[in-house]
Order: sequence, then C-alpha cells, then structure tokens
Amino acid sequence: MPTVYITAPREAADDLAADLVESEVAACVNRVDCSSTFRWEGDVVTEAEAVLLAKTTDDGYEALKARVEDQHPYDVPCIERFDEDDVLDAFGEWVAESVR
Repeated sequence: MPTVYITAPREAADDLAADLVESEVAACVNRVDCSSTFRWEGDVVTEAEAVLLAKTTDDGYEALKARVEDQHPYDVPCIERFDEDDVLDAFGEWVAESVR
C-alpha cells in the first residue's frame, strides 16, 4: 500500500485533497502546512505550502498520479511514492475498499 507525498500551495491543497478522495483514487489525504524553500527558474524561493499524504493502493497509484498532474497548479508538482512494508490489516483493508 503506497502513501503518496505531494506538496501544493496552501490555497489549492484542500480542493486537491478533496478531489483525490471524491474521485476515489485516494482513501484519505492528510494535510500539514509547511514552508518550502527550493530553486525555481534560477532563483531560490520560499513558499507557504501544504504537504499532502495520500493513501492509495498499488493499482490506484497511477490514476492518483495522473489526477494530481492534471489538477495541480504547479508546472512540476512534487509527487513521491512511499511503499509501506507493514500497515495495520484493518487499515489496509479500508484503503483497498475505498480506492476504485
């Protein structure tokens, strides 16, 4: 079961999280506000962002990734996949039932 790490502008994060759950590519999405510093077009910038942690399935990952790429306001969104080796069985079952 993968968790997908996504960063987004704070003003877009709630809508993006809701879209991922409503479209059934994620069972749930946790949101944590953060400040990110990165290089973009030759400049170092700091932006207020949100970290989204989206829970999905192996089969649902590609659809989730495509949905984020389609809905995200950035030209190059951060989308990183982390695979869990061990999750509570009941949680894993709930994720599997929630992702289409």
